[in-house]
Amino acid sequence: MDRPQEEMQFLGLFGIYKETLKTIISWRKIFTQLTLTFILPLAFIFLAQMEVSALISRKMMHTDFERHITRPGTLRYDKLTDALNSEWIAYWLLKATYFTFLVLFSLFSTCAVVYATASIYTSRNLTFTDIISVIPKVWKRLTVTFVCVFVVLFIYNVLAILIVVFYMVHFPDNAFGIVVFHLMLILYLVGFIYMSIIWQMACVVSVLESSYGPKAMMKGNGLIKGKRWVAIVAFSKLYLSFFAVQIVFEVYVVVYGRTLGVWKRVGVAVLCVVVLSKVFLFGLVVQTILYLVCKSYHHENIDKSSLGDLLQGYHGDYVALNGDDNLELEQPQV
Repeated sequence: MDRPQEEMQFLGLFGIYKETLKTIISWRKIFTQLTLTFILPLAFIFLAQMEVSALISRKMMHTDFERHITRPGTLRYDKLTDALNSEWIAYWLLKATYFTFLVLFSLFSTCAVVYATASIYTSRNLTFTDIISVIPKVWKRLTVTFVCVFVVLFIYNVLAILIVVFYMVHFPDNAFGIVVFHLMLILYLVGFIYMSIIWQMACVVSVLESSYGPKAMMKGNGLIKGKRWVAIVAFSKLYLSFFAVQIVFEVYVVVYGRTLGVWKRVGVAVLCVVVLSKVFLFGLVVQTILYLVCKSYHHENIDKSSLGDLLQGYHGDYVALNGDDNLELEQPQV
């Protein structure tokens, strides 16, 4: 990534994609190691839980049906009730385990890829061991940011549900009501994507700067000003790719997988895991490149040596500056 800092601000959508591909290809060994260690398990966990959840759900539906056609008070009814309760417990344990591992591998993947991409930008010599040693020093800050964004998204979704309920009660079911509903849906999606972008930027800020949590979110929101549409389009395409893989897996593995045969089903599943891993990797590098582009756009000089010192400081060889001076880069003097 040898592009001068002052030229980064002029990168548009395709420029960011091109820089991302060039970075991944030039350092394919490092990114392959990161993918196999963190991103591939993340993709596998995400897709595997869909299949396991579907299996448990089908079993629960079958047990519940058998219970409904069984006379209450009989031994069979009691056994079916106990079995259904056990299946519910297994279902929620699966969800809790899935969520835990999903968050952990998301944190580790973000820490590793953001740090690696920033190190490549500073032209530092980079090894897989260096990246692994950084994760324990960064993941706590990133966890706080994850929790804060999760709370914001939860509140946003609750408000959206309340608005939909209000709409269903007060708006008539006619052409005008349908138009209003679709407008609300579009606004919801735009807002969700925008907050997701702030989440991505806040994650990069949490790794490369001293800010984390709400401060990182506010910093991320400020950074994307002037590059909002580039960010929205870039991440919208990534989200569409993500959902496309999810739909293919849902249709050809979870729902109709048994009609394909074992080997075709396994082949589609493996293909989906590999493609989703590439989407995850590409998205993580894109968000770091976008961070650098936004920094340049706001004329915040990205001093490669200062950034390199900060990154080196993660290994204990350098004492970083206090406060926000770590990456609060100087404005150019007139």
